[in-house]
Amino acid sequence: MKNTATLLITCPDQKGLVAAIADFLYRHDANILHADQHQDAENNLFLMRVEWDLEGSTLSLDGFAEEFAPIASRFDMNWQLKSTQKRPRVAIMVSQYDHCLADLLHRHQSGELNCEIPLIISNHRHTEKLAEFYGIPFHYIEVNKDNKPEAEAQQFALFDRHEIDLIVLARYMQILSPDFVKRYPQRIINIHHSFLPAFIGARPYHRAFERGVKLIGATSHYVTEVLDEGPIIEQDITRISHREQVDDLIQKGRDLERVVLSRAVRWHIENRILVYANKTVVFD
Repeated sequence: MKNTATLLITCPDQKGLVAAIADFLYRHDANILHADQHQDAENNLFLMRVEWDLEGSTLSLDGFAEEFAPIASRFDMNWQLKSTQKRPRVAIMVSQYDHCLADLLHRHQSGELNCEIPLIISNHRHTEKLAEFYGIPFHYIEVNKDNKPEAEAQQFALFDRHEIDLIVLARYMQILSPDFVKRYPQRIINIHHSFLPAFIGARPYHRAFERGVKLIGATSHYVTEVLDEGPIIEQDITRISHREQVDDLIQKGRDLERVVLSRAVRWHIENRILVYANKTVVFD
């Protein structure tokens, strides 16, 4: 496992930013492994991701904030520091469809997703045996129109008990309450089975078929209080023809959903995403 640190920065764009950050790391014997940046001229913003090897560096993670404070203050930076030695703890929520869950669990088992998955929560029992196969605790919590606050309270308790960093909605077919979303800002990733902003809400494949579209897609995004309008992380599409029926669209769409969700989760746990102005920068 790599022993690296990653710094994510957002601040007003101005001269000297890259030089100041590079010089700071150089003075602490930090070997930079990756550095990427983006300037948004319309919003006058500078966004950067820099990753360095902790081996041989004199810069400790515990003392980073104090050491970095003069530069952060000088350039009015918002910043986050992440370490590969702390594996994010991910909770997966799912309803009846298991294709996205199966893909995530396989990628996790194969080492592609460097995280811990201490629990799976579902409002159906359809995926319980899949969770058992991968050795991950499964929690069935019924959700209906009368018990939603109580059900979410149970979910919150599980998230707290397991110190969850990220919640992944792997086709969890329930609308989260505003309280739920507020508790975990930019920590809930959803997969929507449409190329947003087209066909927001339920039954997008049926609506796409009725509209006679020639392309269908899938979108992974952070969840906000406005349904399906959170910052988009990843999207992909596939072409369809007039010969294909709704079932064909659903089958093709599920292939897209799997890969689009897994990419978003991987980029999040690898600290490659910065959110601003209801959109994202995803660093290579």
